[in-house]
Amino acid sequence: MTEPKDFIAGIGSDIKKSQKRVLFVTRRTSAQVRVFDEERVQTYPEALFRAALAIELLTIALVLISLFFNAPLEGLADPTNTPNPAKAPWYFLGLQEMLHYFPPVVAGVLIPMVLVVALVVIPYFNVNIEADGLFLKNRHRRLNIFYAGAIGLSLFLWFFHVYVALIPTLVIAAIMLVAAFSSPTSSQPLRRYLAAKPVSWWVMTWFLLELIVLTVVGTFFRGPGWSWVLPWRS
Repeated sequence: MTEPKDFIAGIGSDIKKSQKRVLFVTRRTSAQVRVFDEERVQTYPEALFRAALAIELLTIALVLISLFFNAPLEGLADPTNTPNPAKAPWYFLGLQEMLHYFPPVVAGVLIPMVLVVALVVIPYFNVNIEADGLFLKNRHRRLNIFYAGAIGLSLFLWFFHVYVALIPTLVIAAIMLVAAFSSPTSSQPLRRYLAAKPVSWWVMTWFLLELIVLTVVGTFFRGPGWSWVLPWRS
């Protein structure tokens, strides 16, 4: 007679320590696997197929636009007749607008370099790494940092008369204040949405809004001598 053995059910993933698996299936019962929706998706095939689909749709859209609309090209360059104003391509007009306010070294070298370095360095710091709502934890401390940063940046833009960049900054700051005093359980969907946004979302939103405003101003509101003009007046 051998001594009875106790079978203890448990959960583990170490195949070296637990080399056997025991499954008890009673009558009229089958093993059931419960699947939960995960917040992350696999790179292949889900993310890869989504990226491929987005690239194909964008390619089709660009081809259709090129078939029905001509590119806004001007005549051949003439060194004896320089256009006024001489505008860069649209994707550089935001930078050219900054050159109107700052010296070339600041607008063309320092500001882009600071942005690139910040994008490289920030991920190595433990700043809202859980990607939860920016003001959900340590609200008082983070509000103080937010006030200092928003006021300092606003004064800097005001001192150099960069009003086209100051207005988007104030708009984002006002929206962030709404998020700071909102809750994920709020009855209003917009306040719940804003309260759950992490710091990376706020930084990128501010950057994109600044880029759009500067590009639009440089494209439609700048005339001879880079003076302010209204686009509907010739």
